[in-house]
Amino acid sequence: MMRNNKNSNNSKGESNGMSRRQFLGTGLTAAAAFAIVPSHVLAGSGKRAPSDKLNIAAIGIGSMGWNDITNDVLKNENIVALCDVNEENLKKASEEFPGAKTYIDWRKALEQKDVDAVYCATNDQSHAFISIWAMNRGLHVFCQKPIAITVEESRMIRNTYLKNRGRLSTQMGTQMHAHPNVRRVVELVRGGAIGTPQEAWVWCSRVPSEEIKHGRYFTNMDPAPDHLHWDLWVGPSPYHAFNPSYIDGGCLEWNWFWDFGAGQIGDMGSHMMDIAAWALELDYPTSCEADGSPVSNDTVPFWLKTTWEHPANDWRPPVKVHWSDGGRKPKDIPENDRFKAVVIKGEKGYIVADYGYRKIWYHDGETTEEVPEIEKGTIRSTEGPMTHYQEWVDACKGGPEPLSNFDYAGKLIENNMLALVAHKSRKKLEWDAENMKATNCSEAERYIKRSSTPGTTYRQGWKLNG
Repeated sequence: MMRNNKNSNNSKGESNGMSRRQFLGTGLTAAAAFAIVPSHVLAGSGKRAPSDKLNIAAIGIGSMGWNDITNDVLKNENIVALCDVNEENLKKASEEFPGAKTYIDWRKALEQKDVDAVYCATNDQSHAFISIWAMNRGLHVFCQKPIAITVEESRMIRNTYLKNRGRLSTQMGTQMHAHPNVRRVVELVRGGAIGTPQEAWVWCSRVPSEEIKHGRYFTNMDPAPDHLHWDLWVGPSPYHAFNPSYIDGGCLEWNWFWDFGAGQIGDMGSHMMDIAAWALELDYPTSCEADGSPVSNDTVPFWLKTTWEHPANDWRPPVKVHWSDGGRKPKDIPENDRFKAVVIKGEKGYIVADYGYRKIWYHDGETTEEVPEIEKGTIRSTEGPMTHYQEWVDACKGGPEPLSNFDYAGKLIENNMLALVAHKSRKKLEWDAENMKATNCSEAERYIKRSSTPGTTYRQGWKLNG
């Protein structure tokens, strides 16, 4: 039987004698959101109490970070700390938020006493570190995707969040999770529009630049410009000398390297796999196999094809889920010429979707975009990507748990990172999720944890669970 996703939060918290930070954390599980000075006290004046705003430390305030801290949601909170390894970014942001303290090292920013929450948009190798350190300090976290670049990091983020669930609000920056079309696709699949789900395909056709295709870390062009603190940009990863090519193209350049990112399965996979994972309510997989371009010690695969097997749950049987990128696309399914898409096959037909598109192809040849008899509104309403930020802010103040919280996101990113483990291992992995182990491949252990892989261990002074 198909079913729809419901969200509830029934735990309770106490606020007597608590600090502002403790109050905001406990407020996540309160029956209703209210400020230290309740908003209704000032309702007649049309103003919100100052204490009703989050004190946010923004870490990584370049392109994506700048767009987010100046969006209509976050800019209306209190940005009290700004952190970036690029002093030019700090100068620009300080002009917009003159009252905020500034830092070049995020570890120091997290110690600022009046911070309630952390927004993170650094390069990917620091995401897990910042998120875990922040949660360990009782701070809410919004982190851009992917929240991790290894299986171990994904698991540690999820476990850290679960220890703090009900006290902290977390959200991974997969903004399309709040797109009305995506939420409707989830309702349609779970509501039975294509019958019992059987299999899914997800793909993205993005390919690396010609410079990346050389397959090696860029050449040494030290020193970095005076305004760029390169050692902190590299962060916990093994040191690589400065080269402007790493940053000139943003994440489309540096995330092709093992020490800085996770390629397209990390980048676009976080977005597109999200649709399939949510619609099918995927848990950890039981197996994973992958094929791709030749294994390199420097660069992630330029193309990748992956298949996971996921166990049955209480409303559908086991399913296979496939990923492909780098120009490889599935065959013999509807509309496979799309740049990026998700196709889910059921006993009645297929649903083809991406952010703003959906179409159902029935096996009898009929097509439709909508199935009116399947209930709408089973997933909370949304006005689009800005809702993704608002849900996080609201949860920090006592509202419902965000829908891309680190429980859900941790499983999604671990699933994706397992594809890279299978690619390096060159073997179908039988996955024991409980013990985070490939039972049939001891070689995989080297790639599950960076600490187990010679040449890729974290640098001295950088601790994941800090």
